[in-house]
Order: sequence, then C-alpha cells, then structure tokens
Amino acid sequence: MDVLEKACEMAAQGKDIIHLEVGEPDFDTPACVKTAACKALDEGFTHYTHSLGLLDLREAICVYYRETYNVHIDPEQILVTSGSSPAIFMLFSALLEPGDQVIISDPHYACYPNFIQFAQGEVVTVPVYEEDGFQLRPQEIQKKISHRTKAIFINSPSNPTGNLLSARRMQAIASFSPYIVSDEIYHGLVYEGKEHSILEFTDKAFVLNGFSKLFAMTGLRLGYLIAPKKYIRPLQKIHQNFFISANAMSQKAGIAALTQAHEDVQQMKKTYNQRRLFMIRRLREMGFGITVEPTGAFYVFANAKHLSNDSYELAFDILQHARVGVAPGIDFGRHGEGYLRFSYANSMENIAKGMDRLEAYIQTHR
Repeated sequence: MDVLEKACEMAAQGKDIIHLEVGEPDFDTPACVKTAACKALDEGFTHYTHSLGLLDLREAICVYYRETYNVHIDPEQILVTSGSSPAIFMLFSALLEPGDQVIISDPHYACYPNFIQFAQGEVVTVPVYEEDGFQLRPQEIQKKISHRTKAIFINSPSNPTGNLLSARRMQAIASFSPYIVSDEIYHGLVYEGKEHSILEFTDKAFVLNGFSKLFAMTGLRLGYLIAPKKYIRPLQKIHQNFFISANAMSQKAGIAALTQAHEDVQQMKKTYNQRRLFMIRRLREMGFGITVEPTGAFYVFANAKHLSNDSYELAFDILQHARVGVAPGIDFGRHGEGYLRFSYANSMENIAKGMDRLEAYIQTHR
C-alpha cells in the first residue's frame, strides 16, 4: 500500500504510472451481476437479511461447490459476509484463545498475521521455496505442530506467488490433527492444472471464499465462510453484533454471478492467461527468476536478487525511475525478501508498456 499511495501521489502530479502492484481485477463487473444488483435496488431490496445470508445465495454456493469439487455442503454451514476479510476476522475470533498458534506459509498474504494476532493468536511460519513452486511441504508443517496449534492456514492459488498447492500435499496436510483454514478466494482463476478445495480431503476445515476476484466484484464487498456446524452459531453471534448482515443488494448480485456469469468468467480467464504468459516471458528475458511458472490468481512472484536484496528499496526505485508500481516481496514475509510481486490485472497494453519501462530501467540504472 505504501507503493500504491506513492504511485497515486506521482499520478496526481501528472506522471504516467503503470500499476502492476494492485491485486484487483481490471475488468468491469459482468453485466448480469450489475443488472441483478440494480433490479434488487429498484425492487426495494435494501434492508437487513438473515444474519447467515440469503438462503437462495447459500444454496447457490452449495450447488457451486458440489458441481466444482463434488463436495456436499449444508446451507446452514455457510455464513455470507461483506467480503472475505470480515470472514477471516470472525473465524479467528471464534476459533482462537489467547496463545493459540496458527501455522502459515512464508511468504503469505500480508494481512494474515494481523488477523491472527488481533485475536491474540500466535503466528508460526513455515518457509516455502521458489524451486518448489512455493508449495507448503507437509513434513515441515508437521515439525511446527505443537499442543498449542489450533489451525493450519493454506491459500491456493496463492497471493503473492500465484502458485497452486497440489492435491497430494493438500491431502497430507488435511491428515494432521489441527483445523485447516483454506483461503479459496482465487479459485476459478487457474490456467493450467486444477485447484482443489480442502473440503475434498477433510470436513475439519474452514473455507474462505468470495466474489471479488473471480467475478470482478471487489466494490460490492461479498464473501462467505464455510464452517463446521458447531462453529456456525458462535460465528453468527459475532456477525450479528459486529456486522448484522451482508449487503442485501450485493447478495442478489452474488446469485447472478454464480448462476449467469460463466461466459464472462471464461473470457476474463482467457485474457488473464494471455497476460500471464506474456509477463512471464518478458520477466525471464530481463533476468528475473521464475523457476516454476505460476498458474493461478493474477500474480507473478519473481526473484529479483540479481538487482537487489532490498525489495522495498528496489520497488520504490523502480517506481521513481521507471514509473512502474510493483509490490516488494518483503511485504509478504521474511522469506519474500529479494522478490517482487507483479500483478497482471491490468490491460495488455499497460503490461507491455510496464515491461518496456522496466527493461529500460534495468539497462540504465542497474
């Protein structure tokens, strides 16, 4: 966010900035989703809903998981939220007692430790490595499990790496005794191979998902949490007290997304994949290390140690001299140092311009 804010300051001064640091779809929200939202508004659907969310939406989520992963979920296991961030907040509020430990990868999505620590939990990190496609190694997780371990937090496809966790490794992780928390927000945005839900391997799991990434609905703030039934009532009470219910209009839009937006999603995926392949090729030509090609989300986590071992300083230097915004790897954990995260959630024209500027920067300044 420091890079983004500085980039916005520079843009306000009239400088042309290429944003490759932002993890937000650049596509417009599908027309069917906008139509459903407007229809809900016109029909006066602007009041509180059930605190778990509209039953029609929860049933549509159940159908989606059954058709996509062949797993069967009860609508009463689903809590619809105003984006996935409140879902993470409520999950750890309900799950953790002070001092409970949660195992996460390093690097990881930058906000994960904040949620855990806010609930007075303790973060335990397991390093992941470029040569391994940044996949968690089950044997390394097992070494970190203690009597205080309450959950193992996984994210596939991953932010920041864009890599997937294999079914074999997920199954091994699912065999461990703690709860598994699976952030599946980038599911559907996979270009090679297949993503797997943790629910294919265990029911002792919490699933975080939403509509922001796959359906380009970031501003509609709609997410959901799938939880074991015994946790639903505690989660519901937290939701009732802190949030009341998710936005009614957005929930109607979510139903349309799940049932009508398939063609829109396929077109977005096709375009993302073209950008992914282009960006990987250009970055490799410039000397960035990409040992295992990322096949999900819309990120490339590239080794930039040939340029600098200080990714924060490097990101600002690139912004200053090349006018290209990138995310420093250190933002995502100690083992992210020396890497830069590039987002291809931007037009091919802008990505090409950004790659040209970056190449010129390397030739001139490095």
